[in-house]
Amino acid sequence: MASVFSMIVAGDIPCYKIAEDDAHLAFLDIRPMAPGHTLVIPKREVDYLFDLPDAEYLALELFAKRVAEALKATMPCKRVAEAVLGMEVPHAHIHLVPIQSEADVDFRKHVELTPVQMAEIAAKVSAAVKL
Repeated sequence: MASVFSMIVAGDIPCYKIAEDDAHLAFLDIRPMAPGHTLVIPKREVDYLFDLPDAEYLALELFAKRVAEALKATMPCKRVAEAVLGMEVPHAHIHLVPIQSEADVDFRKHVELTPVQMAEIAAKVSAAVKL
């Protein structure tokens, strides 16, 4: 069975898309730690980030960097944190979280955003991504 992220890539599940190219997709996390919390994935389903071949891993990180730059430019934050856990979904992914301090990276806390807020954030960040 395909992962939920593969279903998003296939268009079977909607998402708040931030950026996309032939091999990668970035979209807002539906349970964000902060407004703008974004997931960056390879479109090809690989369970564990560090199982990606070197070239694919580096390409994913460069794609994530472009998204992080857009987040930093559009969301109120001091930095954009990058976190990799990969336990909850069997599809390699990177969390990008706009933060004011390290304490903001807490996977137990979530902010509530309306669909309208999510769409507005996605549109604002997406417009700033330079691929």
